[in-house]
Amino acid sequence: MPDREAKERGAPPRVHLRRLSLINFRNYRVLSVDLEPAAIVLTGDNGAGKTNLLEAVSLLSPGRGLRRASYGEIASDGTHDGFAVHASLDGPQGDCEIGTGTMGQPGIEGGRRVRINGATAKSADAMLEWMRVVWLTPAMDALFTGPAGDRRRFLDRLVLAIDPAHGRRALDYEKAMRGRNRLLQDDHPDGKWLDAIETEMAETGVAIAAARSELVTLLRGMIEHLPSDSPFPKADIAIAGPLEEMSGQMAAIDLEERLRKSLREGRPRDRAAGRTLEGPHRSDMIVHHRPKAMPAALCSTGEQKALLVGLVLSHARLTGELAGMAPILLLDEIAAHLDQQRRRALFDILEELNCQAFMTGTEASLFSSLEGRAQFLAVAGGTIGKIA
Repeated sequence: MPDREAKERGAPPRVHLRRLSLINFRNYRVLSVDLEPAAIVLTGDNGAGKTNLLEAVSLLSPGRGLRRASYGEIASDGTHDGFAVHASLDGPQGDCEIGTGTMGQPGIEGGRRVRINGATAKSADAMLEWMRVVWLTPAMDALFTGPAGDRRRFLDRLVLAIDPAHGRRALDYEKAMRGRNRLLQDDHPDGKWLDAIETEMAETGVAIAAARSELVTLLRGMIEHLPSDSPFPKADIAIAGPLEEMSGQMAAIDLEERLRKSLREGRPRDRAAGRTLEGPHRSDMIVHHRPKAMPAALCSTGEQKALLVGLVLSHARLTGELAGMAPILLLDEIAAHLDQQRRRALFDILEELNCQAFMTGTEASLFSSLEGRAQFLAVAGGTIGKIA
């Protein structure tokens, strides 16, 4: 959809990756591929490297990407000089060159460099000014039945796409919590130091809870706009956690004091447990299938997939509205568990959202309804070629 037509329909401006270049990235020693603005379909055998390409794009956002892999795992086997990802893009902010990776940092696992238009960025958060990336992978199919930690990470990625400061808050909280846990194992921990750490945890923890609560409220509103006959059913979402449940009902300063007091009083318990047992790191995201009035965890595999796709699409729409740019969507093996009706509906919604969407699959036939509307690329053994 041309951006002019998209604007007339109220869709946010598109961010278009024009070219993606990789060096020593998993099974790609050297790769450079030109990309078209809308849907991009990557097909090939399992293990060909389709997901590796999505992972590379996911690293054009803060964090460790869609696999959460260590940087040593990402660099090609036998490589001792790290990896590099480079993208040329255009969007509402204009043209931009973004590069990231660990090239020239052999053995360094603590972080990766980010360069934007030739200048070194202070942090990976700077990429959020130019693009937002949202993904859905097969590993997330067990989101509703798996551990609460997976749902928290999913929720926090959703928050990060609309609130760039959220990632830093989460890192600060985790760092403070690790410091507290270590201190509690000392025979005679420094009380003043613990007070200072718990104050930081209270401040960042309440901010994390508030950001999550705001996201859920906004997402609920977006879900309400879904038609009742949508192939992707409406979901009811909530957060189970004392901080999130009280966010908005108490002043932030009072909630901080409540958590600070609870952490202080819980020191003996946490020392015995070897970890902190209260805080936003213990919260959970609760999802229900609204038409069936059923917890998502009890739905069929197909119903869970449809719920998850619906959530991601609603969030993509929300991100476009709040960020002023359509997010780039990474949909790994998206068509495998959707029937033909839902596949067609998905492709139409992606076009409506005006986003550049990368989709993978083993068979190009699964994406036949996108012929003439998408760029089809064949992936095989670290190479990419166009499908006629």
